[in-house]
Amino acid sequence: MRLPNPLYGLYERHLARSLPTIPRHIGVILDGNRRWARTTGARAADGHRAGADKIAELLGWCEDVGVDRVTLWMLSTDNLARGAEELDDLLAIIADAVRGLAATKRWHLQAMGALELLPPDVAEVLRKAERDTRDVRGLHVNVAVGYGGRREIADAVRSLLREHAASGTAIEELAETFDVEHIADHLYTKGQPDPDLVIRTSGEQRLSGFLMWQSVHSEFYFCEAYWPDFRRVDFLRALRSYAARERRLGR
Repeated sequence: MRLPNPLYGLYERHLARSLPTIPRHIGVILDGNRRWARTTGARAADGHRAGADKIAELLGWCEDVGVDRVTLWMLSTDNLARGAEELDDLLAIIADAVRGLAATKRWHLQAMGALELLPPDVAEVLRKAERDTRDVRGLHVNVAVGYGGRREIADAVRSLLREHAASGTAIEELAETFDVEHIADHLYTKGQPDPDLVIRTSGEQRLSGFLMWQSVHSEFYFCEAYWPDFRRVDFLRALRSYAARERRLGR
């Protein structure tokens, strides 16, 4: 439902006041940039740029309501198979967006994904953003670029095996003591709380591998709006939906 512009403010304030609980950690699948571009007659790169410009708004909304942590899925491992021209544009836009977020010194950025699959200059932008915001006390923002859920779990297992090989643990001994927490301790998000809420824009109702391990007890919210059109009122509706659910966490 689209409300006339003069009513947005009143409706948003009503929604914000009606939120009894706020998720600590929100994951967001920033989907629909290319389809948004097609509906406006623009190039795919223009859609990706409009999507990148929306990110700082979202982070501000999260700060306003008291969210502690946000994970943004900006580029999947599958996206790396796109045509060279579009991929080059998209990587350049992502690099510019991450530089801009880091330059504000407002948010603590953490890169997550298979950075070795990215062009070295893009990977270095992500690493530098981490270094430059390491001491920032604001909202913690995980920037998922070159990210795939299956890849993350495979990387976690590889890291676990290397760690035990270095300490001389026999494979039989590891098999006897192996537990799910061993995987959790080697994920890209190790040490972080799992997401309470995962939002996907564009109307698609699937996770596509996003935070496969971490989202086992998450609540999901699927929004029809393409990512560049995602509004604060859409964000607050997602929080309202989350607050209305009975979270059993597998119990």
